[in-house]
Amino acid sequence: MPAGAGRHGLPQGRRLCWLLCAFTLKLCQAEAPVQEEKLSVSTSNLPCWLVEEFVVSEECSRCSSFQAVSFYIFLPALSCRSALMEQRLFWKFEGAVVCVALIFACLVILRQRQLDRKALEKVRKQIESI
Repeated sequence: MPAGAGRHGLPQGRRLCWLLCAFTLKLCQAEAPVQEEKLSVSTSNLPCWLVEEFVVSEECSRCSSFQAVSFYIFLPALSCRSALMEQRLFWKFEGAVVCVALIFACLVILRQRQLDRKALEKVRKQIESI
């Protein structure tokens, strides 16, 4: 059995990758029905100010220079964001995190193999010197 192999003969890193892939697939399958349900519940693609209730706090007036500048600074915070868009952004983020995790897991596996080879070579040289 090679160095670093698990109980069943698979290298531990490979089992880790398979476990991460299986976990990710289960997560995606668990969320799939929720996404379809949200799509069917969605009333329309209308902007939020046409669908939701709101109150006008004061009548319109000319903005001061500070208000004009601050409005554009805080505009992204005031814009409407749909639940579907938030869900897509969340899953894009999760996908990116899983990809980065898999890349670093592969790097760890490669580094561990390299260190195992160096250790085996060192032991081989010690045995040959005897």
